Amino acid sequence: MKSGKTVNLTTGNVWKTLLLYCLPLFGSAMVQQFYSLVDLLVVGNFAAEGALSVDAIGNATVIINVLLAFALGANGGCAVIVAKHFGAGDVKRVKETVNTAVISFSVLCAVIMAAGFGFGRLLLKALDVHDSYFSDCLSYLYIYAGSLPFVFMYNLGCGICSALGDSKTPFLFLVISSVLNIGLDLLFVCVFRLDVNGAAWATFISQAISCILTVIVLLRKLKVMPCEGKPKIFDSRLLKELTVTSVPIILQQSFVSVGNFFVSKRINLIGEDATTGFTTAFKLVCMSNMGVSAMTNGLANFASQNKAAGQFARIKTGCLAVLCYTLITSVAFLAVFVSCPQFFTNLFIQQEKLTPEAMGYSVQYLTVVSCFLPVVGAKIVFDGCVRGSGGNVGFTVSTFADLALRVILVYVLTGAGWGFGGVCWAWAIGWCISTCIAFVFLLVEFAKFRKAGGAK
Repeated sequence: MKSGKTVNLTTGNVWKTLLLYCLPLFGSAMVQQFYSLVDLLVVGNFAAEGALSVDAIGNATVIINVLLAFALGANGGCAVIVAKHFGAGDVKRVKETVNTAVISFSVLCAVIMAAGFGFGRLLLKALDVHDSYFSDCLSYLYIYAGSLPFVFMYNLGCGICSALGDSKTPFLFLVISSVLNIGLDLLFVCVFRLDVNGAAWATFISQAISCILTVIVLLRKLKVMPCEGKPKIFDSRLLKELTVTSVPIILQQSFVSVGNFFVSKRINLIGEDATTGFTTAFKLVCMSNMGVSAMTNGLANFASQNKAAGQFARIKTGCLAVLCYTLITSVAFLAVFVSCPQFFTNLFIQQEKLTPEAMGYSVQYLTVVSCFLPVVGAKIVFDGCVRGSGGNVGFTVSTFADLALRVILVYVLTGAGWGFGGVCWAWAIGWCISTCIAFVFLLVEFAKFRKAGGAK
C-alpha cells in the first residue's frame, strides 16, 4: 500500500498549505469522534435498555478519557519533537526520536493499563455510577482498557506521520476501521445481542486494525528516508525532551478529563435523566471541539517546523489562517446544534426510550454551550500555536485555568440553585475566561518572535 509523502511545512503559501494539511486531520478527528459515537448510537437504539446502556458507556468514557490523556499526550509531544527535527533537516534525529518514543511510551502504556484494571471499579464508585448500569459500565471500561496498546501505538503513529507532513494516510486508515466498527457494532449488538459488551469489542477490534495499518505504513516511511549514520535505539536526552514536551499535553488532557470526572459526578447526583441528557449532548459538543483540536495539532506541527527553520512570520500567518478555518467550522456546528437539538438527541436514543426530562437536559446543554463554540475554538487555536512555539508553561496554565474554572463554577452554580443550568453556564463562562488567558500567552510568544527578529 502506498503511503502519503512527507511534506516540508516551511515553504509555500501558508493558507493553502495549512488548509490541505489540516483537512485530513480534521477529517480524522471527526471520524474518530464518530467512531466513539457509533457505540452510543447502536446501543441507544438497539440494546435492550437503550437509555441505561448510553449512561453506562457515557460514564465509562469519563474514566477512559483520563487514561487516554496519556496516549494523546504521547502523540502530541512526540509529534512536536519530530516536526522540529524534520524541519531542521535532521533525519537521523527524527528516527532516534521515534525509537525512543516507542520504547518509553510502551512502558507508560503498560502502567496505564494496570491502573485501568486495578482501579476501574473504585473510580466508577467514586463517580457515583448508578447500580442499574454499574456492571455494564465496568465491563465496557475493562474491555477498552485492554485495547490501550493499540490506542497508544495508533495515536503515536498518527502523530509522527502528521509531523512528517503526511496527514492523509492516518485519515484513510481511520475511515477503514470506522466502517469496520459500524459493521461489528451492528453484528454484536443487533445480531448477537451482546449490548454494551458488543459495542466495546467492536471498538477493540477496529482500533487494533487501524493501529496495525498505521504502524506498517510508518515503518515503510521511515525506512526510505535517507539517514547519515545508524540511529540510536534509545537516547536518554531525547527521552528528557519528549517528557518536557509531552507532560504539558498530558496535563492538559488530564486536567480536562479529571474536570469532566467531577462534573459527571455532580450530574449523576442530579439523576439518571440528567446523566442521559448530558451524555448525548456532551458527545456532540466534543465532536465539534475534537475537529478543531485536530486542526490546531496541525498548527502545532506547522509552528514547530517553522520555528526550527527560523520562519517566525509564517507562524503568525499560520495562526491567523487556522483561526479563520476554526471560526467557520465552529459557527457551522453552532448553527446545526442550535437549530435542531432534538433531532441529534434522538439519533442516540429512540424517542420511545427517552424521557421528556432527559430530552430537556440534552436540548438545554446543546443550546447554551453551542453558542460558545467559536470562543473555545479560538482558545484551542491559541493553545496550539503556543505549544508548537515552545510555550509549554503558558499552554499548561491556560489549560489548568479552563479546568479549574469549569469545575468550580459547576459546583458553585448548581449549589446556588441553578440546577442543570449551572452545568451549562459553567462551561460557557469558563471558556470565555480561559480564552482570554490563552490569548495573553499567545501575545507573549509573538513578542518573543519580534525579539528574535524574525517577525515583521
